[in-house]
Amino acid sequence: MTRQIHAAVLTLGLAACCAAHAAETDTSLAAAIASPQRSPAFVARDPARHPGEELAFFGLRPTMSVVEIWPGGGYWTEILAPVLRQSGHYEVALEPPKSGDVSPAALAATTIGRKLAADPAHYEGIALGLAGQNHFAIAPPGSTDLILTFRNLHNWMAGGYAPQMFAAFFQALKPGGMLGIEDHRGNRDTPQDPLAKDGYVRQDAAIALATAAGFVLDGSSEIGANLKDTANWPAGVWTLPPDFKLGAQDHDRYAAIGEADNFVLRFRKP
Repeated sequence: MTRQIHAAVLTLGLAACCAAHAAETDTSLAAAIASPQRSPAFVARDPARHPGEELAFFGLRPTMSVVEIWPGGGYWTEILAPVLRQSGHYEVALEPPKSGDVSPAALAATTIGRKLAADPAHYEGIALGLAGQNHFAIAPPGSTDLILTFRNLHNWMAGGYAPQMFAAFFQALKPGGMLGIEDHRGNRDTPQDPLAKDGYVRQDAAIALATAAGFVLDGSSEIGANLKDTANWPAGVWTLPPDFKLGAQDHDRYAAIGEADNFVLRFRKP
């Protein structure tokens, strides 16, 4: 009986702890998403990108060590930085510059580097690293709780180094650590182009790359689904917003379709 009581108390304690963590995450995420510091252009994309739901799905907590791969203009950086500022650790890993110059000055001159430097009150302490061809040591082995990347896998496939990226993620994560991936979902009835030249990746192809590196699929979500996207457009995924690569041609049609259909996958390092 004593053991049963002890087990029940332990279970209740763990449940309370998890509930507290979830509440803290919900509060900090909501505050970050509602922050007036965010770029209006990014805020306008929230209905298509679902930042709160997606980061909660990936298991983000304010105490985590997080690396974001290829942050682009900083849509997710504006949300992740304040969530992790107090109790966590946040790094961004950039695409190696085509010039070959990977000096700190060159990284600071990138779009995201300038963004961080322009607002030290919000971004001070965020490290700039590299992830890409010939740069696969993104963090010390076994040091990271969560690695996130959004709409980048097709670029690594085009570059021919997607398997090396997944291997680097696996090495950097702690046992039990998570990898969160979002990308444009390809048509499941069309064979996968190994170079993903149209910007689309079949969901099963993404899962195969991750599992080949040792990951276990931990969950999938339809947060980013868009059934209007056929994944078959004249200029690939860039036909659709926000790129509108065809300009005025059929602009209203593509605007009505909206941003691409995206898979959202969570993988765990055993």
